Amino acid sequence: MRLPLNKKIAILLHEGLTSAQGKTGLSILRYSESPIVAVIDRECPGKSFCELTGIKRDVPILPSVAAALKYQPEVLVIGIAPKGGVIPDDYWPDIKDALTGGMSLVNGLHVQMANMTDLQALLKPGQMIWDVRKEPSNLEIASGLASTLPCRRVLTVGTDMAIGKMSTSLELHWSAKLRGIKSKFLATGQTGLMLEGDGVALDAVRVDFAAGAVEQLVMRFGQHYDILQIEGQGSLLHPGSTATLPLIRGSQPTHLILVHQFGQTHNRNNPQFPIPPLPEVIKMYEMVASGVGAFAKVPVAGVALNTRNLDENAAKEAIAQITDQTGLPCTDPVRFDAGILLDAVMKSN
Repeated sequence: MRLPLNKKIAILLHEGLTSAQGKTGLSILRYSESPIVAVIDRECPGKSFCELTGIKRDVPILPSVAAALKYQPEVLVIGIAPKGGVIPDDYWPDIKDALTGGMSLVNGLHVQMANMTDLQALLKPGQMIWDVRKEPSNLEIASGLASTLPCRRVLTVGTDMAIGKMSTSLELHWSAKLRGIKSKFLATGQTGLMLEGDGVALDAVRVDFAAGAVEQLVMRFGQHYDILQIEGQGSLLHPGSTATLPLIRGSQPTHLILVHQFGQTHNRNNPQFPIPPLPEVIKMYEMVASGVGAFAKVPVAGVALNTRNLDENAAKEAIAQITDQTGLPCTDPVRFDAGILLDAVMKSN
């Protein structure tokens, strides 16, 4: 399942339009082909969406669902990804207004809404609630089976959460398709699932089965594509992250792409933890991926640098600095395309 391409969509983004917790909504606004008719953010009504975000989409910013109804949206997407995936209390009036107004609801948070009786009572024929974060059925423990696949398996890993791993995987996917390479993007989070449909909401899976869920996903598509772009989650440098290691073990990647935000020196939400120098981070990811020899050698093929806080000239200087520091190909794939990173993946064995 994915966001419909034939229904008008509104994105609920209170306090998320200019913060890291709005990454779900902003990614949908950047990448979705669905017709998005309204952004709802009570902090920025009437402002220019393009000027605020740099995303080239002409869409009005409105203070409430009630104000958005004149645009006739058919689906409301909850566009925030707050800590713990819990719905803020002050979102409920807008959610209920949307259902009362005839809209379906797409919910990517941990709170399951489809079985809430008070919300079910508001649904009319044709409306639905899609809870994106659900554990797949028939899961098994991983066995390293993905290592037998002939395709390239490119996993994005990061120095922190919410810095552009999904965007990098998508940009790599589209660059590959433009070259005629048989590429498949595999979503592992709620936003990727909304955009592409194929994948697993990894943080909804019990930890014992997390690597197995990734393995099943990769095995489903690995025989039919030349390259799998596997959306990364979390970070081995984050004290609360549990997703990166099962992604590594379940996908048995052939290549890693390290994603980093330029200038970030410490964990965003836990500033007592520094981000080590990137050459050390690269060495750590390669050692973990290979299990210090237990598994196949897995190189970090390049660095995807998030330069969203820099102007274009400063971004190019930052890319040159990281290239010199790491000795690896580096670019901001959202800003300048992912071609140089794809070259590195395709040239190496």
